[in-house]
Amino acid sequence: MGMNMNRMMKQAQKMQREMARIQQEIEAKTVTGTAGGGAVSVTANGKLELLAVEIQPEVVDPDDVEMLQDLVLAAANEAIRQAQDMMAQAMARFTGGLKLPGF
Repeated sequence: MGMNMNRMMKQAQKMQREMARIQQEIEAKTVTGTAGGGAVSVTANGKLELLAVEIQPEVVDPDDVEMLQDLVLAAANEAIRQAQDMMAQAMARFTGGLKLPGF
């Protein structure tokens, strides 16, 4: 019984290390969400932090600020969705499709 427990602990520690490595890889990756046919793009990382916003000059219309705000919001939400999907896919590969709470 003691050997099985030691083996399980070693496996759990190995899984923790692997999970930490995968998480670091994900956090270093970036994704870009766009809106308005690429007129606005937002880049985020795997930590769900927004890193950059790019706006094409032709969509800057002082008479229609609301449209620009909507485009920025849509691009940011798309970038966050992509980052979440990237994380979910990496975790699914790690867990081998197991249904673990929180993943």
